[in-house]
Amino acid sequence: MYNKGGNKWQKRLTKFRSIQLPLLIAVMALMFVIAILGIDKKKPTSQSTVTNQKMSNLDGSRVQFDPTVEFLNNTEVIWQIPDSPKSVLFLAHGCNGRASNFWDKSPNCNHCVGLPEERLIVLEALARKFAVLTVSSKGKCWSLMKEPLVVIRIIKWWVEKQNLENLPLVALGASSGGYFVSMLANKMKFSSIALMIAEGVYDRIDITNHYPPTIFVHMPKDNARKKMIDVNLEVLRREGVDVAEIECMELPLTSSFLADRVPGLDLKISVELFDLFKEKGFVNKDGYLINDGRVIPWKEAMSKRKIRLPNELLMNYIQEELNLAFAYHEMTSLQSEQIFDWFEAHLR
Repeated sequence: MYNKGGNKWQKRLTKFRSIQLPLLIAVMALMFVIAILGIDKKKPTSQSTVTNQKMSNLDGSRVQFDPTVEFLNNTEVIWQIPDSPKSVLFLAHGCNGRASNFWDKSPNCNHCVGLPEERLIVLEALARKFAVLTVSSKGKCWSLMKEPLVVIRIIKWWVEKQNLENLPLVALGASSGGYFVSMLANKMKFSSIALMIAEGVYDRIDITNHYPPTIFVHMPKDNARKKMIDVNLEVLRREGVDVAEIECMELPLTSSFLADRVPGLDLKISVELFDLFKEKGFVNKDGYLINDGRVIPWKEAMSKRKIRLPNELLMNYIQEELNLAFAYHEMTSLQSEQIFDWFEAHLR
């Protein structure tokens, strides 16, 4: 009986294995396809893709900086119009920022500084045939009481002067500029807007279904801001406003990361800095920063190691890229393609 029963169960086990093996192969094949395609609806940004983004994708290949600087009632206005523009983009900087941060230094703009992330956003805009208008705030940050009407007048004056009044108007603001754009959008017509590392001021304005489509570009590591953005997404959605979000995640540093992203920084210095960061424990074993770039004493460590930069302005560039890699609160160009896809999908 024992042998007979054993033969019976052995036959069943063999049959089960004959079914199980093809099923297992099918499941593994499906998982492989999902991994290759990168299917992840919750995270709209592929970090492996953005990590490898290089400035050379835009620098010099498709567009060139050629800005015009003007002052209107002591307010600095810097702009550039590509051939055959299809839309106008207004850009609002964050606190301590200026319009000059978005443009490389040139004979037309000797005081421009071209911060890495800001300049790449402008290059993407120009490549996509967006006329770009940047304005400097009067103070350290944008005033939500006094400056909306000032900027509205500037935008209207400029589009009429350039004969662009028939083009759709979009806006992108970061941090203080994000709050400002969310307020501005309640006072003038935009086809769509992008709020970067800002939840907007929706507790201070009346929202209707005429409010422009809005995309939030934020860093969920800032959990308090993420919660407010979640609330405002629902507030806008309930009022019939088309809304979306892009989550920007932290990035690992590599030996070439800073050389890839900072104009004028060569690979040798990038490698030296990365080795220094590892030695000092500023990054973990996987290359992720242990703290915000504004907090870790990387400048002091660099000075003690006698690592010299060809241009002191590069310190600010490196600072911005370290903040970007930590992904708590910083301007980012890594999601430019998605942002401009959003703009283009809502041009009207």
